[in-house]
Amino acid sequence: MSNHKKEIEAFMAPLKQKLGHEKEFLQAVEEVAETVIPYIEKHPKYKEAKILERMTQPERAISFRVPWIDDKGEFQINTGYRVQMNSAIGPYKGGMRFHPTVNLSVMKFLAFEQTLKNSLTSLPMGGGKGGSDFDPRGKSDNEIMRFCQSLMTELFRHIGADTDVPAGDIGVGAREVGFMFGQYKRLANRFTGVITGKGISWGGSLIRPEATGYGAVYFTQEVLKNVGETIKGKTVSVSGFGNVAWGVVKKLDELGAKVVTISGPDGYVYDEKGISGKKIDYMLDMRNSGKDKVKDYADKFGVEYFAGKKPWGVKVDIAMPCATQNEIDENDAKELIKNGVHFVSEVANMPTTLPAYKLLKAAGVIFAPGKAVNAGGVATSGLEMSQNSLRLSWSAKEVDEKLHDIMIKIHRSCVQFGFDKKEGRVDYVKGANIAGFVKVADAMLEQGLV
Repeated sequence: MSNHKKEIEAFMAPLKQKLGHEKEFLQAVEEVAETVIPYIEKHPKYKEAKILERMTQPERAISFRVPWIDDKGEFQINTGYRVQMNSAIGPYKGGMRFHPTVNLSVMKFLAFEQTLKNSLTSLPMGGGKGGSDFDPRGKSDNEIMRFCQSLMTELFRHIGADTDVPAGDIGVGAREVGFMFGQYKRLANRFTGVITGKGISWGGSLIRPEATGYGAVYFTQEVLKNVGETIKGKTVSVSGFGNVAWGVVKKLDELGAKVVTISGPDGYVYDEKGISGKKIDYMLDMRNSGKDKVKDYADKFGVEYFAGKKPWGVKVDIAMPCATQNEIDENDAKELIKNGVHFVSEVANMPTTLPAYKLLKAAGVIFAPGKAVNAGGVATSGLEMSQNSLRLSWSAKEVDEKLHDIMIKIHRSCVQFGFDKKEGRVDYVKGANIAGFVKVADAMLEQGLV
């Protein structure tokens, strides 16, 4: 057993013993530890100050009851969370997720990833995440408003423009952000940039809805350039059909790539001609319908629909998972490899299991991790915060140019810390983890034991 393996196991053992039930969080920490611990061994100042141990312990984790009344007049109760993971480089920043799968483990995993992701953007933002096990699907606008107002009645005391700035995530779009912001303003008696993803007329930023998808494509474009290839003419499989997938498809189409799949909880569609033009616009209609069924696309455009299947068996050049965590497992990885995929670019947060990632890496697939690829969303949220502080609004062109520049810089940092001289190629997982870690770790060292 190598020394590094021993160190990694020694680091993970107490976490596994204490937090064995928090599977998503442990998975995220182990994936980072595997690349960061060998770096720490060469830089003992981080080991002596137990920086990684401190980074895996939230500065604050808040859990609270969210009571609300449905349209039938019945009492309903959900659980709300806000995990404030790390504020070494700025106020906590990270989305709010409304989904039945939300629990403390998921919130901690997302907040931990967010800390490194925000560090990569080079903007002054710490890491946080929040949400609730509330399911907005099938709820009326009034029910969602009552829930959001109840949640913010507790959450408002823990957040602020210089403390913690939430945003949207799965299940939290413009409607939910609006209701939460309205209640915050009512309770705090302040109009401030306390939430990002706001409406354009009241402090939001242009390009924000597209930002995660656009940024993911910009990063993928840099990955391809680094090996002398271009995105134009490539075929791409995409999972999901929500906001993020829509942004990815839109930008890929603009740059000359052909997206042949999108998916939902019900299955996936294969569109051999490519998703472009009115088909991209229809993705917005699907998202707004609240039905969560990708079959509607197949019915409308007369393309193949595969019920209960994932899109990773389709022969493509690039796979871009945009849906949720752990959607690519070992069997999916084998399918991707068998079909000759050259690049996997994670757009969702941790959509690939650790064993699946190891299979892809061993097969020579160039793999870009979510914390780097999808950082464009939070980067544009950071740009929204800047616009709020300056009391002005930038044009779509200005925001897009700044986003593109940030993604180029993130790629450069990944190359700096992830280039493997032996293999003559970039290990993007290693590069993203170490680049994100170093900035936070140095700030923690300089601020003392807090």
